[in-house]
Amino acid sequence: MNNIIEGRPRSAHEPGRPDGSPQVQQVTVDAEFAGQRLDNYLLRHLKGVPKTHVYRIIRSGEVRVNKGRASADTRLEAGDVLRIPPVRISEKVAEKSAHPAPAREFAVLMEDDALLAIDKPAGVAVHGGSGVSFGVIEQMRQARPTAKTLELVHRLDRETSGILLVAKKRSALRNLQDQFRERETGKTYLALVVGDWPANLKVIDAPLHKYLLPDGERRVKVVGKDDPDGMRSVSLVKVRQRMAGFSLLEVTIKTGRTHQIRVHLASAGHTIAGDDKYGDFELNRNLQRQGLKRMFLHAWQLQFQHPVSGKRIELRAELPPELQQFLDHAAHNPAV
Repeated sequence: MNNIIEGRPRSAHEPGRPDGSPQVQQVTVDAEFAGQRLDNYLLRHLKGVPKTHVYRIIRSGEVRVNKGRASADTRLEAGDVLRIPPVRISEKVAEKSAHPAPAREFAVLMEDDALLAIDKPAGVAVHGGSGVSFGVIEQMRQARPTAKTLELVHRLDRETSGILLVAKKRSALRNLQDQFRERETGKTYLALVVGDWPANLKVIDAPLHKYLLPDGERRVKVVGKDDPDGMRSVSLVKVRQRMAGFSLLEVTIKTGRTHQIRVHLASAGHTIAGDDKYGDFELNRNLQRQGLKRMFLHAWQLQFQHPVSGKRIELRAELPPELQQFLDHAAHNPAV
């Protein structure tokens, strides 16, 4: 029986000497990291240290496991004691540490010892990078400094709102990522598209290819099934509501490609309202005047097996107020 959680969610260094120089660390391996390779453990523990340097200190024997030498592929066990030599982080990482992300909690849909499900607002990246100083995960880590593990299970576009899973244990992270990779999860989005969606168009099976614009910005396009660079991508579409000029769709993705829903729907001739990358730009300007200030795409429902109990979980996040208000407006104002 599904455990359905629905409705509006509740709101929710490295050590060194006194002079600031790094020192030898003695680290005891937690049960969470049992079975992990030594190199992967160190790359996570020594964030900001170049990968080449991490492998060099392993090869030289400066890293010790229970006082003995170890290789990069040594599997760690709970209780192992690691000796980690003095290392310096890069200036870029040091600068980020000096100016950390502001602490922030997000609306919580579900939380237990293994995982956390939040309702991500639109306009917030899930992590820093590509010109973004910080995202959801960095802010959450600042807000929860005692949390041993907070890792993104999957991702959402910055412009997309809705359900985002965060693992609180390494074992839960591996389990959940396996489910996503093996397509054992159910992910359904709500998207408002321009025009009257054809009733017989229920499956879009069209390969996608990522490419870069001259300015380096990422884009995605549909390519032919024989294109060697095309990644198979499948979206299932169901019309939830029709109104003059628009269709509200439930889109279930069977694959999780970059910009998949946005590009699939646009390729069918029905762009998502407010989409600033693949949408109708002139129409978007008009929609902004009508109150739609963002893309109308929301991660509405997510199904998965709980990584500890094995129970089938179904999470739902209501449309955020700004999307619901525009939907109500569009339903009663055909001129939109």
